Amino acid sequence: MSRRIYDEPGHVHFVTFSCFKRRRLLDDDHAKSIVTGNLARQLAKRESRCFGFVVMPDHVHALLWFPSNGVLSDLIKWWKQRSSFEIKQLLEGRTQRYADAIDLRDPVWQPRYYDFNVYSEEKLLEKLEYMHSNPVKAGFVDVPCDWEFSSARFYATGELVGVPIRSWNEL
Repeated sequence: MSRRIYDEPGHVHFVTFSCFKRRRLLDDDHAKSIVTGNLARQLAKRESRCFGFVVMPDHVHALLWFPSNGVLSDLIKWWKQRSSFEIKQLLEGRTQRYADAIDLRDPVWQPRYYDFNVYSEEKLLEKLEYMHSNPVKAGFVDVPCDWEFSSARFYATGELVGVPIRSWNEL
C-alpha cells in the first residue's frame, strides 16, 4: 500500500526527511548550507514559500507552501537529488576521513519523506515550535535561535537565515 500525499493548492506542508541509515552526514556546516541553499533556490524557482525549517545532522524539517498542486513531490525530489550530489562532493573532498568510513555509493537520503498538511495557524505554530526545539533537545544549543541552520533566529530577531521566511498572514 503506497502512502497518499495530499498536495493541494494552498496547503502548508510540514515535511521531514532523513539521511540514509540516519547517518550524521550533515554534521559539517557546509553540508547544512548545501541543504538550505538548494531549498532557497528551488522555492524561488517555483514561486513557493517557506514558513520555517531546521537542518539537523541527520534530518531536515521544513514548512512549505506552493501556489499550485503537484509541486511538493517534484520539489523534494529535486532538493534531495541536488543536495545529495553536492554533499557527496563535500564528503569526498573536505571530510575525506569520514568519507572513507562510509560507502559513498550509498544514498545521502532515505528514499521517502514524511508530509503532514497544516490547516491552521495554530498547527503551524505547533510545528514551528517542534522544529525549532530540535537542536535544544539534541543538546547542540541552549536556545533555538542559537542554531544557525534554522528559521528560529528569524522569528526571534528578524535576522535573515538563508531561506526567505514568510508568515501565516502572507498566505
